[in-house]
Amino acid sequence: MPAKRNFSLSTFIDCKAIRQLALALFISGASLAAVAAGNPQDANARYQAERAACLNGQSNQARETCLREAGAALQESKRGHLSDNPEADQKNALLRCNALPADDRDACQRRIAGEGTATGSVLDGGVLRELTVPDRK
Repeated sequence: MPAKRNFSLSTFIDCKAIRQLALALFISGASLAAVAAGNPQDANARYQAERAACLNGQSNQARETCLREAGAALQESKRGHLSDNPEADQKNALLRCNALPADDRDACQRRIAGEGTATGSVLDGGVLRELTVPDRK
């Protein structure tokens, strides 16, 4: 014969409170994920604009490559891994300088900070940043 279970009002209230807490945590987590991912409408609008540029030949890439990159950017944006944050770009550029020897690192950081000259463009194949420093002899 199966054992009898006794459920009291306090047990029911405890279960209800736990369910409400779990639901609240789920909703807050989902909200945070939505905020981190950014506005999906903005991401979709950007994708449509990038796709149109690919199809019109206005990008500097082959059509197939351009469409693949636009799709990848959309996916990363939806995951919250893509942003247009100039401060983050600057920080990333400075982090790349850290891999260089000390003298080169200093010159790299100065170039990123805007010292020296910058020539070229993405359409031309890249931006060349140049800083002339005196010899330390």
